[in-house]
Amino acid sequence: MTTIFYARVSTRDQTLDHQVTQAEAAGFKIDEVVADHGVSGVKHRLQDRPEGRRLFDKLRSGDTLVLRWLDRLGRNYDDVTDSVRHFIRQGVIIRTVINDMAFDGSTTDPVQQAIRDAMVAFLAATAEAQAEANKIAQRAGIDLAIEKGDRFRGRKPSYDRKTFELAVDLLNLGNGPSVVSKETGLSRQTLIRIRDDQQSASEALERWGL
Repeated sequence: MTTIFYARVSTRDQTLDHQVTQAEAAGFKIDEVVADHGVSGVKHRLQDRPEGRRLFDKLRSGDTLVLRWLDRLGRNYDDVTDSVRHFIRQGVIIRTVINDMAFDGSTTDPVQQAIRDAMVAFLAATAEAQAEANKIAQRAGIDLAIEKGDRFRGRKPSYDRKTFELAVDLLNLGNGPSVVSKETGLSRQTLIRIRDDQQSASEALERWGL
């Protein structure tokens, strides 16, 4: 039985080392790491990515696929559900680092199968909705800048993209602002703003090119 950690690392995302460290800190014993770099989860299906294709060949019944979150497989509902259901049919267990969720492809209980499949569908739809919301927000920001005739950027964030991603990861794992402040060096007030409106915080980084 093999445990494979799959990561999709985009140019603005956290580093592969950080994702692996986060998984190991959550208690996962990783046998192999498979990662795609610089690919979009919106534009590229898992099976169309160079390393993503390897998962379809490598994973066998009883193996465990570990993901930071389901959005590593994609941001399109059909793509995510197709990939997850393929692995589940193979008897693969899928687990996420964030929230420690498990989708057991080895279960034969019909009730558990129904609950699992419903949860996969819900989370995949949420990933696609978030991706669409991000695109709309980015377009609105560009339109506003054009309308104003300048590059209105607002207040410059006190953190860079790497620190922001680390803070979001720690907050999503259930850590409070005070704990995350010690790990990132950000103020508690800043972390509360990030926690309450991650999208706006991310957009501010984009406007400033951070």
